[in-house]
Amino acid sequence: MEIPLLPDIVKLFCLSIGVLLICHKIKIPPIVGFLLTGVLCGPTALGLVENTHAVELLSEVGVVLLLFTIGMEMSGEELIRLRKPIFVGGTVQVLLTIAASALILIACGRPWQEGIMFGCIASLSSTAIVLSRLQQKAQSESPHGRLILAVMIFQDIAVVPMMLVIPFLAGQGGGDLTQLLFSALRTVAILGGGWLLAKHVVPWIIKQVLYTRSKELLLMTVLGLCFAIAMGTAYLGLSLALGAFLAGLLLAGSEYSLNALEGVLPFKEVFTSLFFISVGMLLDVNVFFEHIAIIVCFAAILIVQKALFALPAAFAVGYPVKTAILAALSLAQIGEFSFVLARSAVDAGLLDPTGYQMFLAASILTMLLTPSVMDQGPRVSSLVYRLFHLKGTLDEKKANDKEMHDHLIIVGFGIGGQHLARTAREAGIPYVILEMNPETVARYRDREPIYGGDASLPLVLEHFGVHTARVITVVISDPSAVRAITATARKLNPKLHIVVRTRFLGEVQELKQLGADDVISEDFETSIEIFSRVLTHYMVPVQTIERFTNNIRKEQYRSVRKPHMNGSNLATLTDELLTGLEVVACKVEQGSPLAERKLMETDLRQKYGVTVVGLRHEDKIIASPGGMSVLHAGDTAFLFAAPDAITEAMPLFRG
Repeated sequence: MEIPLLPDIVKLFCLSIGVLLICHKIKIPPIVGFLLTGVLCGPTALGLVENTHAVELLSEVGVVLLLFTIGMEMSGEELIRLRKPIFVGGTVQVLLTIAASALILIACGRPWQEGIMFGCIASLSSTAIVLSRLQQKAQSESPHGRLILAVMIFQDIAVVPMMLVIPFLAGQGGGDLTQLLFSALRTVAILGGGWLLAKHVVPWIIKQVLYTRSKELLLMTVLGLCFAIAMGTAYLGLSLALGAFLAGLLLAGSEYSLNALEGVLPFKEVFTSLFFISVGMLLDVNVFFEHIAIIVCFAAILIVQKALFALPAAFAVGYPVKTAILAALSLAQIGEFSFVLARSAVDAGLLDPTGYQMFLAASILTMLLTPSVMDQGPRVSSLVYRLFHLKGTLDEKKANDKEMHDHLIIVGFGIGGQHLARTAREAGIPYVILEMNPETVARYRDREPIYGGDASLPLVLEHFGVHTARVITVVISDPSAVRAITATARKLNPKLHIVVRTRFLGEVQELKQLGADDVISEDFETSIEIFSRVLTHYMVPVQTIERFTNNIRKEQYRSVRKPHMNGSNLATLTDELLTGLEVVACKVEQGSPLAERKLMETDLRQKYGVTVVGLRHEDKIIASPGGMSVLHAGDTAFLFAAPDAITEAMPLFRG
């Protein structure tokens, strides 16, 4: 049996393998590799693909699945919290871009209808490229990642009225205010219907499927719901991508949504790759080389213009300068839905074919440059701060009525930051929280000592007492920001203890070199939690599991310890000279067999090889306690020994 599309797919995949290998060698992002593959396969280059329209149709599935997975990773409550960035930030970004583009073209002598049409096309950004890049960089949960997602959701919604206004701009009628009002009401009705489905229908369907315990049925149900809801919204006048995003939100509430997401991800990767290839195939290489100078200038103007008019969108919802710059540079390319609008504008006579090809070439060039432009965000923000002598975002009030000493600085207030703040509060440790997201600051301002500020700026850390703090912990999802904060904090306070979280074990070494004392790898700690639970299920004693975890942590983190540490206290000696030993604080609980006994009576040193090097009794610290010192209930003993010895002695301190 002959499959007409199969030879084209084989050519695309084989060529993409070679292109991606070369891109990997010269450290070019895979997205750029897929775009270059499309350009090479296109009809005006090598002409390897005959059925380009069929490839374009398949690529639409990639955009649908991308938005679907993004929706599944969110929740309805989280989307409600983003309503201000969506409707305020998105509106500002779209309207400013349209107005600026229209004024520029009118000043160049073009009709105002063409100016507004071009502004609509230029206001949209590439959801597939930007969100894929954010996921690769683990920045989807960062403040600028959330802002970018919010603006792009509004852009997808705005596509509908933009399509309706094309006949009106072309003087063909059919684009009256009644239709625009009807479109707005239809959008509200779709959102309301989606809420009803999420509340009553979808949970019941998923529940029935889960009773079967069939992974295949669960996957088919999830994909079926995704495409059915996407098609339904498309028939009602909205985009397929927006419908897929709503479908993901509907399924996000299920407790088995992660299982379903894992099955969908391989499909998303394949079809999203086809989307990037199909975009590259649209480019007419001959037009590109004939007008290369004009196209390059056009692309540069588009990037600068879009970035400049995305900045007010971030400022309008209260984000600081750094977040605004990162988001603006990420939105500075032409989007996939712009091609749909441009094609409709050509059919309506608003754009001529040559102008369309030049726009297409410049648009693809902005897409190709997107990964590099996004990577320049931290450098551009630092340059802006220096040039304009900006001091960062600081709350007007002080962190405390009096200067803080020996306190904890928590950077980031996600789940990790919230748990840390709770334990610090219960332990009586003074702390202050720095958070970049203004909505998070507003939500917790009355309950926590939380303030808005960019912790990578020296002035912000100084304002919140970095010179007198004991510990700073960085629990945010932006790897570049984590590195910047670590380096700044170490430079300002060489004696500060820095604890940071990272997603991958491979980043531990770099963070250690920048000055972090403790780096917690999510990958590594998750693996420890997994094997601990497995061993618990096999009834392995708790002490044995603790000994395993201590040994594995010691072996894994020993290879990435800093070669040089500040100071020469006991903690640093255990790292540099007394390898295999550690200092642990252990509380004497009420009912412990050690309570109200003298140290010489406990046999901690003789039987277990554990030395008590210090005691905290109420507010008093006893250094090097003698054998006659008494352990009271509630005291904290500082133990010095090998990890195995401490694990064996630990039960004695428990009630």
